[in-house]
Amino acid sequence: MSRVVSGVAADAVQRERQAMRRMTESLVEDLSENVPVDQVTSAVGAAHHRFTGKPIREFVPILVERIVRRELADPDPTVRVPAPTAARAAELIARESNTTGEPGKRSVRGRAVAPLSIGAAVLVAAVVAAVVLLPGGADAPAAAPVAGPTVVRGVVGSEKMSYFADERVVKVLADNGLRVQVEPAGSRQIATTVDLGGVDFAFPSSIPAAQRIQRQRNITTKYTPFSSPIAIATYRPIADLLTAAGVIEPGPVATFDMNRYLELAATGVQWDDLPDNTTYPVAKNILVSTTDPRSSNSAAMYLSIASYVANDHTIVRGATAEQHVLPVLSKLFLAQGYTDNSSEGPFNQYLTNGMGQTPLVCIYEAQFVEAAGEGRIEPDMVLTYPTPTVLSSHTLVPLTATGDKIGALLTDHPELRRLAAEHGFRTGDTAQFTSVAAERSVPVTADLIDVVDVPAYETLERLLDGVANSYN
Repeated sequence: MSRVVSGVAADAVQRERQAMRRMTESLVEDLSENVPVDQVTSAVGAAHHRFTGKPIREFVPILVERIVRRELADPDPTVRVPAPTAARAAELIARESNTTGEPGKRSVRGRAVAPLSIGAAVLVAAVVAAVVLLPGGADAPAAAPVAGPTVVRGVVGSEKMSYFADERVVKVLADNGLRVQVEPAGSRQIATTVDLGGVDFAFPSSIPAAQRIQRQRNITTKYTPFSSPIAIATYRPIADLLTAAGVIEPGPVATFDMNRYLELAATGVQWDDLPDNTTYPVAKNILVSTTDPRSSNSAAMYLSIASYVANDHTIVRGATAEQHVLPVLSKLFLAQGYTDNSSEGPFNQYLTNGMGQTPLVCIYEAQFVEAAGEGRIEPDMVLTYPTPTVLSSHTLVPLTATGDKIGALLTDHPELRRLAAEHGFRTGDTAQFTSVAAERSVPVTADLIDVVDVPAYETLERLLDGVANSYN
């Protein structure tokens, strides 16, 4: 999807950005007593992402606000997170539709706005009704059973939610008699703590997590329809600093030297320790932001890369090697503070908050390529590949016959494979993926060479448990 950058469309994009920014500031202020700021901004980014590609944009901020308030509501019934009212909806729409104080306009919070026309008022009422009746709201009507495709339920890594929400994917599956309902969870959570009862398939983002599910349920079948390497997203000023420090090697495709990075992290080098650093002189350790290794696959994959480098570029095997690398690995995570359970959180912070909060973030390559297709990548955002890297193989474990049918369709259906490439995933067709990346001006490595295997299932689990114990 190309990005519109001129004329009325560009003005609309700017108005929406301004509305989203003000709405986010309001949410942070309202929820600050109960919810961390980064959790609010992450929820806003995730909710905003749901409306990508929708043609009518005027009411997106109020809908996003409703979703976030509902999702972050305190479970304590004595603590209420108020939903936006009709007046709030009308105010937001009026504020973003008018930017000048012309005669005859009324004022909202000191800003001149035009009175809503009858048609606009009706539309506001309709939007407010839609907001109030969003699924999960207190006034949501009970759904009446209807005949239709077979419902298939799955638990998937959050980075695949947009793929399953794609109307084109939904249509292909419906044409094959299936309607898929998915819930997101961290990949390690899917393998360890998520209740898979009543679920037709589990779709974590790595082979080790899938293997654990297979062993627990004595299942041999699995599907790996697509994959994505781990990458490090940063910003141009940060990339320039780390180039001078010997961490990033620029080129057609920038690389991130994990060996040099671990040297800096091990000695506690801070950003303001870097010579001639005038662009980011902050007293913070040079660290890559990740998800929580206790629950998320992307953090586990990052840990796999770091363990390989810390173990003298050898896959960790045995108790001696595990104990040798654990202090290095623990330091990479413990110094971060709060971490999200799934990869969607830190990446949305990267997209919305700028380099001040997340100068370096561990992501899946697919997330960056997909965001570029949605027009969310700014010119100063840079994708780098750690050397070495690991390939995260998204592996579906069917738990029922219908789950098996989903796995087969995702793997073999040409249109579903093409759509996976559009969402940034690598399928067996390298040319298809590189073509998508080129169209979006994202420099990618067509043939991944410096790729290492993750440790054996048992070893990776012990390393993750060792890091988890360090948190205590």
